[in-house]
Amino acid sequence: MQASSLSEIKKELNRLSPDEVLELCMRVVKFKKENKELLSYLLFEAQDEQAYIHNRKENIDEQFSEINMHNLRITKKNLRKILRNTNKYIRYSGNKQTLAELLIYFCKKMKSSGIAIHKSPALQNILEAQTKKIHAALKTMDEDLQYDYKKELI
Repeated sequence: MQASSLSEIKKELNRLSPDEVLELCMRVVKFKKENKELLSYLLFEAQDEQAYIHNRKENIDEQFSEINMHNLRITKKNLRKILRNTNKYIRYSGNKQTLAELLIYFCKKMKSSGIAIHKSPALQNILEAQTKKIHAALKTMDEDLQYDYKKELI
């Protein structure tokens, strides 16, 4: 089955009644957990981005507290899982400021966690890749925000 283009889907949704659109949304939400999470974000959290960021930071804190630091291989797997979840939260928001704040927070937590980053090239690469992502996002922001976030990154 081939998926229709976004413009075709939008035209078709415009043609439907609000009740029919609601029914379609409910069916889509039932299929994947991510669909339900995205819809929850859009309905309940998108209005207050700072509260959303704060909640996601608390979630990152919880995940960092559960990391097994005795084995670097397992530590790396745990960090990748945290990063995967963080990127999912960033994707839901679609906001560059959210991206910068959450990734800066992730990098700070990673550095301050006591993980022996210098002993593992893979962990160093994770940190470097996130730093590059942050710098790329900062280039698209206002100069004042760039300054504030760069100061936080150091």
